[in-house]
Amino acid sequence: MKGISLRSGSIVFRNLFSKKPAALTGAPPVRRLKTYSAQSGYVYQYYYEGQRPFRSAGESGSEFVFTISADRKSWSAASVHVSDQAVAHWERSHARELSNNERYAIAKMALFQAFDDRASPGLMKDAVRVRPADVEAIVETLDL
Repeated sequence: MKGISLRSGSIVFRNLFSKKPAALTGAPPVRRLKTYSAQSGYVYQYYYEGQRPFRSAGESGSEFVFTISADRKSWSAASVHVSDQAVAHWERSHARELSNNERYAIAKMALFQAFDDRASPGLMKDAVRVRPADVEAIVETLDL
């Protein structure tokens, strides 16, 4: 290729075929900083950024995205994946659909559980995955 190095050509090729994440939806018009004191000993601050569909390793559902900090200096994204399979399992066994607000509540409670269970903020870079048993326990806790 004349005028284009092999390296820049591969970047163009990769950009043509890489999928960008869908835009986030459902965030409040004004972000509100919230705080959670975790059993891990850290006090997290977080913002809800919105949600989007996800598909990964044969799984699909909703990805809820939060911006989090444990020191008010460094901020990072944290994702909670609520799988369609987990929600469908609960909906079948309880003969009703979960609303979008209830799905958000499940994601937020799963985030709090990850804050409690993960030993350090660095471990929050891995997505929190919500499984059928998690949905059942969270919905029971919230008395939905």
